[in-house]
Amino acid sequence: MKGFLKLLVIALPILCLDYVSKGLASFFLHPMQYSPVFPYGGVAVFHNFLGIDFCLNYVANHGIAWGLFGEMPFLIVTLRILIVASLIGYMIFSPKSRSYLVPLTLIITGAIGNIIDFFLYGHVVDIFHFIFWGYSYPVFNIADASIFVGICSILLMPYFNKRTYAPSES
Repeated sequence: MKGFLKLLVIALPILCLDYVSKGLASFFLHPMQYSPVFPYGGVAVFHNFLGIDFCLNYVANHGIAWGLFGEMPFLIVTLRILIVASLIGYMIFSPKSRSYLVPLTLIITGAIGNIIDFFLYGHVVDIFHFIFWGYSYPVFNIADASIFVGICSILLMPYFNKRTYAPSES
């Protein structure tokens, strides 16, 4: 039970920030359009800081990453729900999941945030738009960032594992 509360302390602030940021974006921002002042549209936060631009945009993402499969929204939301249920089941029933609880919580939290979007808006709301040295990085949201950090953590954990393994003696 104590471990569950720790995971809620991670998940709830992320969900709240995601929900509030998307609500504010849908209220204050117009759908992404080109502007001669800031060529990528939106509200400029900073421009040409070490060659990096950052703006806030409202982008309705009907698909998964980069808008892929946008013509199948009900299939996508169904798959998201099944993936979340599978990951929660893995966390509960697999003893191997103990070392991955925080990254899995980040992934599940982000997926739930995007599922909520589907039911509130009919699409996922993406907000944050970075342009790195002329390359326009795909617009994303806090839920997407949470999923990304969770996946990267899982992939990098074996490299930062502090346990050392002695060679087996035959």
